[in-house]
Amino acid sequence: MPGSEGAGRAPATDAAAALLGRLVELGVRHVVVSPGSRSQALALVAAELESRGAVQVHVRIDERVAGFTALGIGRESGMPAAVLCTSGTAVANLLPAALEAHHAGVPMLLLTADRPPELRGVGANQTTRQPGMFAPNMRLEEDLPVPEDIDPDGTGEQSAMLRRVAEEALAAALGAGTRQAGPVHLNLPFREPLAGALPAWLGTAELDLPAPVVGPDVVADDVAQIEPSGALYQGGGGIGESNLPTDPDLDPHVLVRGPRTVVIAGADAGTGAEALAHAGGWPLVAEIVSGARFGRNVVHGYRQLLRDAELGGRIERAVVFGHPTLSREVVAVLSRDDVEVLAVRGPGEPLNLNGSTLAVDAVVAAVGDVDRDWFGAWMRASRAASVDLAPPAPDAAALASAVPAERLGAIAAELAVARAPIDRVALVDAVWRATWPHDRLLFASSRLVRVADDVLGGKKVPVHANRGLAGIDGTIATGMGIALASQAASAAGVTRVLIGDLAFLHDVGALLLPAGESAPRLQVVVGNDGGGTIFDGLEVAAVAGPGAMERVLYTPQTVDIAALAAAYGWEHVRVATRSELDQALTAQVAGRQIVEVALAR
Repeated sequence: MPGSEGAGRAPATDAAAALLGRLVELGVRHVVVSPGSRSQALALVAAELESRGAVQVHVRIDERVAGFTALGIGRESGMPAAVLCTSGTAVANLLPAALEAHHAGVPMLLLTADRPPELRGVGANQTTRQPGMFAPNMRLEEDLPVPEDIDPDGTGEQSAMLRRVAEEALAAALGAGTRQAGPVHLNLPFREPLAGALPAWLGTAELDLPAPVVGPDVVADDVAQIEPSGALYQGGGGIGESNLPTDPDLDPHVLVRGPRTVVIAGADAGTGAEALAHAGGWPLVAEIVSGARFGRNVVHGYRQLLRDAELGGRIERAVVFGHPTLSREVVAVLSRDDVEVLAVRGPGEPLNLNGSTLAVDAVVAAVGDVDRDWFGAWMRASRAASVDLAPPAPDAAALASAVPAERLGAIAAELAVARAPIDRVALVDAVWRATWPHDRLLFASSRLVRVADDVLGGKKVPVHANRGLAGIDGTIATGMGIALASQAASAAGVTRVLIGDLAFLHDVGALLLPAGESAPRLQVVVGNDGGGTIFDGLEVAAVAGPGAMERVLYTPQTVDIAALAAAYGWEHVRVATRSELDQALTAQVAGRQIVEVALAR
């Protein structure tokens, strides 16, 4: 309960109230807390704000899990979550998520409690030099002064300063002035007493909610003089693209007709890539994690086509959205000095693989005729390269036949299809087919995402992937954050995480949820082949002996995933056939579920 003026009050609590209270007034709706002593004032203020319905608090004992949970929330919602933790190694555990947020352009607020400056560097317990720990990966970094004042009415100089810091921090996380959304670090040193009674003025200000978020894909009417599409295409990312609202005042780069052009969509490209390809009549090379793999311009089997001298070899211009990471063929094109590369700025790290890439805020296709020979050649090759993954249709005539041999043969064929073991292609196909626009799909940095990128067709569904640094850590926690954000206000849909067994085990701590928190609808689909078979497709497989591969690369494992699921309170389903997998993916998901899919080594 808020305390009376001066009774049991502490400067640390008043400071936490001013800072967190202002962040909530500005629209922050999620706070991820890793409990600790030095951060108790922040945690207690967050709990009070949650009790008033102003925020959702998510408690995680592991700071790395907390960081990636916040990353998922920021990815999905476009607004940063605030992560609260204590001092020392707790802060260092936020680094992996902070690096991914930096490279992928995901907004995040790191609020780290600290010992006061006089205890740094003198051997004090749980104390290290936290200021600068995350540099140079922060959009803003502040080592704030130690709170000294108790504020009777919330209007004191200390509270005013902290409210200004909150405003600056949120603006920086959202990329204000730079178009580079990302992480912000506020280091908060506190002296004892570390907590006191909550001030009566906490949360009394009228909430100043931000305007409704909009995607930055298309802005109409502002560039009519250089239509044909009447649309300007700018970067901003995929599902979390709303952190960079459309700017109609941008001076677009006009893509003149003539050069043989492809549009390339990497991770978090968003729908602007597809829209530009459609408007310009250009082939669209869209990674499965781009959010742009849909529409009539999508190129199937793009890897082999980029290697083709008559197609990939003749590219003269590439327009890039997002962060391409899944194929060496795309990297090779973007590294060529004979290709004009234009990278549409998004919230993540700028792209410049050939040393002469032109970064642009927005692009528009100039008026002119489509190069039908160029586009047609790509589309014919795309059709030839596409893979039909649909199971064979039942032989209806044979099933209805009066001839026993014909009917029994058709039944046997149907049973063979239903009982066929699952391979990686069938797994990614089943997950893709089961996912719809109201769902969310997160691809882990496992072998499965490359299989999916190779074989899956076009479909407009919301996808996520941590491809800023393409690490395997934090994948389950990221999926949890995505689920929490996407299912706010009782929204429909399931969040699915398609993950390999090693990436799953790397983040197994994210399975733990406090008993008092409601679980979102989250389905973690684990392709379990007993180890890191992704190395089979890398150069090392040609030079290393079987013993060395087994010992230091494959990381073979025999973990009982069902027992893990039971220990953490997750439902577990193990499937071995395509029919069992389809049934698991289409059944109603009420909470947390692990679908384990056995794959051959």
